[in-house]
Amino acid sequence: MKEITAIIRPKMMNDTKAALEKLGYPAMTAIPVLGRGKQRGIAGEVDVELRPKILEQNKSGGMKYIPKRQIYLVVKDEDVDAIISTLISINQTGQFGDGKIFVSTVDDGIRIRTNETGLGAII
Repeated sequence: MKEITAIIRPKMMNDTKAALEKLGYPAMTAIPVLGRGKQRGIAGEVDVELRPKILEQNKSGGMKYIPKRQIYLVVKDEDVDAIISTLISINQTGQFGDGKIFVSTVDDGIRIRTNETGLGAII
């Protein structure tokens, strides 16, 4: 099993969720997070108007942190490539701030309600 962690733009969440559901993965954990990459924040990413004084604080027009969504899902090893391809196709704009994807090995999973382990716990 693998855990896929993706950090994406908030406005891409609905399309991402729908695409993952089509692949047979409707379950995920998603949390709002704040962060920034090498670009140091993109002011156009938020749906609020920023005061000019805030924008002046950073000559690049960026922000200290920008909102993102971090999603986690545990999947079968054979589904990793399809899920990554889907995440990239939905979220890639070619602009700074498209996000990141991380893949980690999961040794085991346990469904608390039934004590199922391994793949049975995630399917």
